[in-house]
Amino acid sequence: MTNREPHTGTDNGLFVPRGTTADVNYALDIDPKRAGWTHSSLRIVELGPGGTHMFTTGDSEWIVLPLNGGCTVDIENEKYQLLGRENVFSGVTDFAYVPRDARAQIASGAGGRFALAGAKCERRLPARYGPAPEVPVERRGSGTCTRQVRNFAAADVFDCDRLIAVEVITPGGNWSAICPADPPHKHDETRPGEESELEEIYYFEIDGPNGFGYQRVFPSREGGSDVLAEVRSGDAVLVPDGWHGPSIAQPGHDMYYLNVMAGPGENRQWRIRFHPDHVQSTEGYR
Repeated sequence: MTNREPHTGTDNGLFVPRGTTADVNYALDIDPKRAGWTHSSLRIVELGPGGTHMFTTGDSEWIVLPLNGGCTVDIENEKYQLLGRENVFSGVTDFAYVPRDARAQIASGAGGRFALAGAKCERRLPARYGPAPEVPVERRGSGTCTRQVRNFAAADVFDCDRLIAVEVITPGGNWSAICPADPPHKHDETRPGEESELEEIYYFEIDGPNGFGYQRVFPSREGGSDVLAEVRSGDAVLVPDGWHGPSIAQPGHDMYYLNVMAGPGENRQWRIRFHPDHVQSTEGYR
């Protein structure tokens, strides 16, 4: 299966196939204007050997996250060496935090691909380095519904003003966010202590040639988001609202997704509601 036809659902532009937002600077460029929301952004930079990329952060904070390869990140008077990794399936990576109202340059001697996960914010926090050994890794679900979550910039792990970002690996043949131990969830309204309003971007990569997966988002309200997308490496799905799950990986092909989240709430929190049809308790989950 190599064509792009098997895509269904009334997605209203929420499925973003690879290359459809590319420009001279980025292989993927999703900002709040493109997404039709207020905070979350994601860019993918591809550099050849010796390549550099300069950017200004404006009113957003950013994390530079190597997808494959390493780089240096110069942020005004600070320089961070990121060792990176062979690819997103080989393990966690180090990263760099770039504050708002700053100028930064990414340079890579051997070349590579680098994600810029961003969020509009108010506070200007200091530039920092995120070491790979300090990234918490957890397993969610059970059996063929397991997935691995790398919480490199989770709300209770790494300090940002608005940005929340994690990486997820769903093993080939597995379904995630569908079983009672890991049900579909949402975070599209503010319920103090129970749920936080967050816009979310899913960016996908699939292990192995011709691999694919499926991502489902279904409405939590009348007229809400409705997506069933066949995803391949470089694709993205926007989640402004709705229940998300399942995420399904083709047998023999692990599926990676980078989740980038931010929202208008006063506090930076990731609080979600489980779908009542898939779990007995619908109390908030941190």
